[in-house]
Amino acid sequence: MERKMKNNKQILSVIAGLIRNPLTFIVLFLFFGTYIIHAEDETPELNVSELILEHVGDSYDWHITTFGHTHVSIPLPVIVKGQTSGWHIFSSAKFHHGHAEYQGFHIAHEGDYKGKIVETSASGEEVRPWDFSLTKNAASLLLSSLVLVILILICANWYKKREGQPENASPNGFVAFVEWVIMSVVDGVIKPCIGKNYQRYTPYLLTAFFFIIFNNLVGLIPLFPGGANVTGNIAVTSVLALFTFAIVNLFGTKEYWKEIFWPDVPAWLKVPIPIMPAVEFLGIFTKPFALMIRLFASILSGHALILGLTCMVFLTVRLGVAMNIGMSVFSVILSIFSDCVELLVAYIQAYVFTMLSAVYIGLSQVEPHHVKVKK
Repeated sequence: MERKMKNNKQILSVIAGLIRNPLTFIVLFLFFGTYIIHAEDETPELNVSELILEHVGDSYDWHITTFGHTHVSIPLPVIVKGQTSGWHIFSSAKFHHGHAEYQGFHIAHEGDYKGKIVETSASGEEVRPWDFSLTKNAASLLLSSLVLVILILICANWYKKREGQPENASPNGFVAFVEWVIMSVVDGVIKPCIGKNYQRYTPYLLTAFFFIIFNNLVGLIPLFPGGANVTGNIAVTSVLALFTFAIVNLFGTKEYWKEIFWPDVPAWLKVPIPIMPAVEFLGIFTKPFALMIRLFASILSGHALILGLTCMVFLTVRLGVAMNIGMSVFSVILSIFSDCVELLVAYIQAYVFTMLSAVYIGLSQVEPHHVKVKK
């Protein structure tokens, strides 16, 4: 009896140890899941490219999970203006996950408008209406921006309450961490890159930094309300780049524009063929384009990589239990490593975007060169 109790305790201890070890628990889960799938021989064909594009793309509802044939998702408002039918406002649940038509509108499953709301014209062709719907990326952007504003206001409220207190009062916890991040960005990036007028552009650059890093981190969370590919959407990164483009060129000094259209280079590079002015003018547009593409490609490729590694678990199911277990362990290890790398990338991309924006703004604040007169 005593031996039996001892054995039971050992078994419970082993089970508790396995549960406390997430990696081992995941491997065992994959093993038994693979065994059951092989036993039933009901493994569906998996289209990896379609799955990845679906997850990194946008949608008219916010999918959370699936139980069997039941899809759990949050419907979002659809706001469209048809070519002849006028304005329509309804829930995306009317489409029943894209398999139904409502008020003459449906979601295209193929063609140039795949995944977008379309309507059928009188000639029978699919045409796009004016679409102002709140999609998953837009909803995530609004939600993350609201949370970010609340967090920053909490920090600002602490400093407001500190007014009238001794100057040696210092923040603790989250407020201290935010202060450290702000000071490191201001003193290490914004101030050195812009110069004496750095305070004028600090609010925008800090806003861009926190917006990018916060959405990068939220996008790595696989569960609701995370998982949306906000900063991996080229529409979002292009708007951020346009803000930098507008600030650089609207507040640029006369000397900045002079260096573009009449740079200080040998005359044969300016006349009769304006080689250098053309290159400098082209640089006005290539700089924000580089900002846009760098952020978009880095975040999108990170999401696609993690999804691709996850799909390895399911792609190797039909190759046998041993192969599936080996590849599943390999996939889990690489996925964990990739997630850790993406945490670093989330900060690096926010830092790089802020630094390059500050550099471009600093270059636009150039002052006239004063020639020293020899005595």
